[in-house]
Amino acid sequence: MTAITNDDTPTASTANPPADAGGETAASRLQTPPPPAGRDAAAPSPSSAGSSAGPRPVSTRDWLGFLSMVVGMFMAILDIQIVSSSLSEIQAGLAASADEISWVQTSYLIAEVVMIPLSGMLARILSTRVLFTIAAAGFTLTSVACAFTSSIESMIVWRALQGFIGGAMIPTVFATSLLPVPAGRSGPACR
Repeated sequence: MTAITNDDTPTASTANPPADAGGETAASRLQTPPPPAGRDAAAPSPSSAGSSAGPRPVSTRDWLGFLSMVVGMFMAILDIQIVSSSLSEIQAGLAASADEISWVQTSYLIAEVVMIPLSGMLARILSTRVLFTIAAAGFTLTSVACAFTSSIESMIVWRALQGFIGGAMIPTVFATSLLPVPAGRSGPACR
């Protein structure tokens, strides 16, 4: 249990939180591990040499990169609405039945929902930047493939692939939006 002081710094109260079987408390599991000891432990990192102990300020380049990610996320979300309003034209152009055309929208949404939880794992493996770049390029290529398709079957496949790839863009933008915020300044939902 913690108490909040006037400066919003948590302080330990008299009751200690319960420890698990390994003797570890929830608070100790959330703390950043110490740097590894060894021959490189005493050497300062290039980013910390000559800089203050605080976080680096957010640059214009950072904001432009983030805004381009937001545009990509907006396109992935907008694509759902655009296709939804264009289903009758797509149906006429591909000579599809009502049941077949509903799969154009459904395949995208199902694939996107499958990818969203996987994107956290992929971001840890690849990095957020690499994952977003691959997702944005793949989303663009599958959008072009959807535009040039000539059958309902290939449209459904391309839309499913587009939803799967585009599903990685949405959570990476939300994760990146928290990076410029110092840990002590984020709201309670981010702690």
